[in-house]
Amino acid sequence: MKRILLAEDDPNLGMLLQDYLQLKGKFEVVLCHDGEEAFRVFTKEHFDICIFDVMMPKKDGFTLGKEIRRINPGIPIIFATAKAMIEDKAEAYNLGGDDYITKPFRIEELLLRINALLKRVSEPAKTEASDLPSKFEIGNYKFDYTAQLITNGDSQQKVSTKEAELLRLLCLKKNEVLTREEALLSIWHDDNYFNGRSMDVFLSKLRKYLKEDPKVEIINVHGKGYKLLVS
Repeated sequence: MKRILLAEDDPNLGMLLQDYLQLKGKFEVVLCHDGEEAFRVFTKEHFDICIFDVMMPKKDGFTLGKEIRRINPGIPIIFATAKAMIEDKAEAYNLGGDDYITKPFRIEELLLRINALLKRVSEPAKTEASDLPSKFEIGNYKFDYTAQLITNGDSQQKVSTKEAELLRLLCLKKNEVLTREEALLSIWHDDNYFNGRSMDVFLSKLRKYLKEDPKVEIINVHGKGYKLLVS
């Protein structure tokens, strides 16, 4: 049974979501009524996915998501808000959010998104059994796709699921162009604007993780996509 951390300050909506997801989705849902409570609970218990209302007292959902990303880069996060502004959607993805849903929404739609995210997280385990490699050497770095780990000597960097998927695609096409469309469809299954913004954030993080080796570089190929250069 998958465990969901739900942070929602509206008690009626929170209980409705908790009851529905536990009944229909067969999840265990832990409900918190503000961001500070949700953060305390997250640090003490294991969860498989998070759903955070953005407008909450004490600690808003974006701040909460940012703090949780520092602890666990790979856990899926869905942001829910009454705001429908494009800036808020961009902020959600810039913070590493995996999905964004605008209130009012149908609970059935939320359930579909939860199941889709959990399925994506489980995909690396399935891919490991395929003929594609899961371990790579990138200059001085070693990348273990299955463990979601980049190693450089004694230094280790845990990466999120999407970061691992993106770096794996780049490694499979090392010194060749990985098209933007190919990456988006392979990882996000949709090449829309918001997924593209999200991928740009993950690329920036990967560049940061690999910056210690001057022989390694992820470059933009104008009008096409990206290339992992290893000299």
